[in-house]
Amino acid sequence: MKALKYIVMGMLVSLTTSCGNDWLDVESSTKIPSASAIQNLDDVDYSLNGIYDVMRNAYYYSGRMVYYGDVTGDDAQSIKTGKRTTSYYMLDYTKDNGPSTHWSYAYKIIQNCNIILSQIDKIEILEDDKDTYNDLKGQALVLRGFALFDLTRFFGYPYPKDNGASLGVPIVTEVSNTENKPARNTVAECYTAIIKDLKEGSDLMSEKFNKGKINKWAGMLLLSRAYLYMEDNQNALTTAEAAIAGAEKNKYRLWTNDEYGTIWGTDFASGDPGEVLFELVNLTVDGVGKESLGYLCLSTGYDDYCLTSSFYELMQEDPDDVRNKAYTVVEKTKRAYIAKYQPQNGKAVEDSNIPVLRLSELYLIAAEAAVKAGDNAKAVKYLDAIVNRANPEKTVVGKTITLDDVLLERRKELFGEGHRFFDALRNHKTIVRKESTKKFPEISETEHLKMVDESMSFDWNYYRVVLPIPKAEMNSNANMVQNPTYGD
Repeated sequence: MKALKYIVMGMLVSLTTSCGNDWLDVESSTKIPSASAIQNLDDVDYSLNGIYDVMRNAYYYSGRMVYYGDVTGDDAQSIKTGKRTTSYYMLDYTKDNGPSTHWSYAYKIIQNCNIILSQIDKIEILEDDKDTYNDLKGQALVLRGFALFDLTRFFGYPYPKDNGASLGVPIVTEVSNTENKPARNTVAECYTAIIKDLKEGSDLMSEKFNKGKINKWAGMLLLSRAYLYMEDNQNALTTAEAAIAGAEKNKYRLWTNDEYGTIWGTDFASGDPGEVLFELVNLTVDGVGKESLGYLCLSTGYDDYCLTSSFYELMQEDPDDVRNKAYTVVEKTKRAYIAKYQPQNGKAVEDSNIPVLRLSELYLIAAEAAVKAGDNAKAVKYLDAIVNRANPEKTVVGKTITLDDVLLERRKELFGEGHRFFDALRNHKTIVRKESTKKFPEISETEHLKMVDESMSFDWNYYRVVLPIPKAEMNSNANMVQNPTYGD
């Protein structure tokens, strides 16, 4: 299997971090050439640093992983043909040219997590090192579950479509070699494995702020999100509530209304971590450069994608909503650009940190799960925290909360963070690419590109809502099955 073969041949080679990463305070992990070299907890820590380095890649959370979820929906769009986001936005891929990096990078992370997990229990540790051991093992488990979750979302249909009966991706829990040719597991089997890793890992991880790395509360957010995606609403609610309480006990908090518009470029620290539970730290010396989200969303940068006119209209329904400050209208281009990827401490915008998981999402998960579980009191409690923070003159107290109420707030709160496409599909909503019904001179150059009709309006029955299995994988693995219609 080519993807896994590539991973094995480069076993831990990708696990590199540059010297000078002060926030990591470690030496280069290139000193670990193979699994046999993981002899102590420092080696494990170095290896995990390399996994985070893979996550920071422009083909993962510093770029494609995020903008895919935005431009495939109805809130963001590619500006013109030939841009990096164009094929995703137009859902224009076939079995022969489908993107392969969503597959290869996620399995690279899984492979390297498996290397760590195959060795960590062989390390003799002192009693004083038990907490460190637990935290490092917990990170490896959560990162493996996180990568499998991403793979399942990209290559498998939403769980509610058929209760997970359709095909997801291969579940790989051991170190792979060139002879491995795994078949695809079902979506339901994938979620079982995801939940297992996220739950076990979250139980092990530290509660403390850990800059640039996953901690317990970030792991629990992912766990509650996974429960929500598979419509296990009671567990989603219980987990989200526990994570909110635990995170806030450890100094995390929702940003205030006054902070929201200007806080995105803050260099968060343990004294006041704000609401970012997990961010990827980019440095000028080893960042992804101009392929990063900040530069793609910059009108004077690559000018790659912007908000749709229909989403701009939606946001303009309440001009006093502070979330209007999370995008920038540029007079020269007549478009509105996502402004959530701001540089820290004088760095260039292309070196901005990437906020991956925020406390506000936990509140929205709790609200959605409560609606679906029939608990209106809790739905009001958690949704009102988001609505009132956005505009202190607004409240949902006294209202019967609907699913559409929550999804509307998710759109407003999480735009530009890679959620809209998945949120709409898993709830069997229709994504409609349409223009604003009003005239807004300030964004007059914003309009959808020409594309096939079936990509202008679709739900989970459209075959292109899942990516094709990469061609190289299909060619080298006789046990691999292509997604429906792509093979026709």
